Amino acid sequence: MAAALLALALGGCAPVIQFRSQDKAGTNEPAPPTEMITEQLITVERQQHQDVANQGLDELLVPNPAPYAIGSGDVLSIVVWDHPELAGTAVNASPGAPDPSGANAAPPGFVVDHLGRIQFPLIGLVPVEGLTEEEARAVLTKKLSRYLAGPNVTLRVQSYRSKRVYIDGEVKAPGLQAINDIPMTLVEALNRAGGLLPTADQSRIVLERSQQRYRVNLRDLVQKGINPGLVMLKPGDVVRVQSRDESKIFVSGEVITPKALTMHDGRLTLNEALGESGGISPLSGDARQVYVVRKTSGRTRVFRLDAREASSLALAEAFELQPKDIVYVAATPLANWNRNLSLLIPGALTSAVSATTRP
Repeated sequence: MAAALLALALGGCAPVIQFRSQDKAGTNEPAPPTEMITEQLITVERQQHQDVANQGLDELLVPNPAPYAIGSGDVLSIVVWDHPELAGTAVNASPGAPDPSGANAAPPGFVVDHLGRIQFPLIGLVPVEGLTEEEARAVLTKKLSRYLAGPNVTLRVQSYRSKRVYIDGEVKAPGLQAINDIPMTLVEALNRAGGLLPTADQSRIVLERSQQRYRVNLRDLVQKGINPGLVMLKPGDVVRVQSRDESKIFVSGEVITPKALTMHDGRLTLNEALGESGGISPLSGDARQVYVVRKTSGRTRVFRLDAREASSLALAEAFELQPKDIVYVAATPLANWNRNLSLLIPGALTSAVSATTRP
């Protein structure tokens, strides 16, 4: 009987695994269909990935950024030559007792109030919010010309305090970054934050603007010949550089070393995942049943590769994994039979092998 069971296990066909899931009520849902990994499937998956990566990217690319516009809270330095009596002072100090520490003191100059105006001698309140330095200088010159003959005005932003972006995640110095006269591109903001840490995932940079969320893949932009310096930030933007640890692939089943793998800047192929796990176990792994389980919005997808075919290596190298994918290698029928029998009758496999080899 033991010999017959062993022969049946060795000659049987490998069953295909059926992956089932449960809904919130705990009832079993129908098993998702298994999709064979083919060249056609890889082409479709690659195109869908490109469409998602490029979604909304045109809104972020600004080849010719506009000059800095003065905003509420900025401090302006204004000099009217030959009229030192019109020099600005720290006009934004709160009334009352002075601050001995000086922590809240602003540099001397003309502070743009919450309505976008400055208080200037002779001419009173002057709206400057939304104007460039050149435009604000022209407005002041025109108004002063009513009281002064040929006024020579110099105006510049002394302290940039109205526009900021926030950098978070895997950078050396996360925090607020003030937008100044240098255009605040994504690359500029990352450099001001000290650059990316070694744990940063350059393929998963999230930019949140108002109610919109954009995913920026720096590696993909460079490969397409798009300058990342064209990605322009706006005031209030939040940039988060995600960690590589958030983009892991899980390899389990009949491989030499089951483990969680970190993607290489957003890229890891099925072939690389199997290779970094030591490959399929020659003793118990079924090369006909290499699965990739992927949770997408609304459903679970299951991909299958038959690694015995001649083209399987090329297909595995071309099939790119996504974060949180699970690579699973099924066991051979003999391995399953051995494990089940060992649970029921310890030592039964040794007896069966001895029975078949006994003279």
